[in-house]
Amino acid sequence: MTAIADPLKISDRAKEEVRLLFMAKHALGDGSLHAEDGNHAIYHHEVRSILESLGLNLMLSNNYEILFERPAADFVFPLLNRGGFLNSEMLIPLLCKRLGIPFLGASPILRGLSDDKHLAKLSARERGLPTAPWAIYRCGAPVEEKDCPMAERMVVKPNASSASWGIHDASDWTSVRQAVAEIHDEGHDAIVEPFLVGSDVEVPVVTINGEPQIMPMMLFEQADPSHLRTYWEKRDLVERGHKYQLVDFDHAEICPQIAEFTRRAMIDYRPFDYGRFEFRVNMTTGDIQFLEVNLNCNLWSQKVFGRSALRAGWTQEQLIETILAEGYRRHGLMD
Repeated sequence: MTAIADPLKISDRAKEEVRLLFMAKHALGDGSLHAEDGNHAIYHHEVRSILESLGLNLMLSNNYEILFERPAADFVFPLLNRGGFLNSEMLIPLLCKRLGIPFLGASPILRGLSDDKHLAKLSARERGLPTAPWAIYRCGAPVEEKDCPMAERMVVKPNASSASWGIHDASDWTSVRQAVAEIHDEGHDAIVEPFLVGSDVEVPVVTINGEPQIMPMMLFEQADPSHLRTYWEKRDLVERGHKYQLVDFDHAEICPQIAEFTRRAMIDYRPFDYGRFEFRVNMTTGDIQFLEVNLNCNLWSQKVFGRSALRAGWTQEQLIETILAEGYRRHGLMD
């Protein structure tokens, strides 16, 4: 199992003096499963509850408007990532930069780099990571077959989607073009790539005293490696237990390779405080392919980060406090 540094603590002085603004779509919710956002509502409530239990000087918001004028806040914890419009990942960091308020996570341009799957793949390929061929079809740009990495089976999805929102299966150019058109009609760029048989290895990374720490890896083990996971499954809005499950991953040969790929990939994103790097692994052939990067990703106790923290010997409270303490430290808000 991966060995990481001890968790961090927020000083009593910082708890009292630093006015923290926690922003999430369901920051004011009661923790119930949401009809569209599913378990994200539970996740946001859990983080808010932990922040409250830490005795922080806490403010809550579920909208961007609070940052249109300067709020009475010294630091922002942004989880209002998916705003329903293209490139919304960058909005809170940009608003914070405009007001001069420090915030948790990477800078706006790096949030944009990670959110754009095409650019993230270019970055990974430049760092020598194995990456399957792909094509990007921007809204308003030509949609031509010559650019498409044709395969027996292809995946078409919004280039900045999360949790497999808007994902399509395709088997020929006609179905690819139709899927791209549907994604464009919703105002999003589309990315096309061959379907990769296998399961996803998830690599959580936290930063402690300026140094990224690779946490224990997790595997979304699929009963059928050819199954295409959907948004509804990932958000627990449909039953999916028989299709895949999140399990520990400690493969003696594959883990060191993925750790090295992760160290290379993260170079372009530092400092980012925390993030998740994803790889598709074919356990039969041992083939590894980089998939994407998710900065300011899901920290819920029942998902990758929370389960990995337990493997590292941390509680969920220690995970949240460590990430926030590092943000405070990096911005000079804690002794």
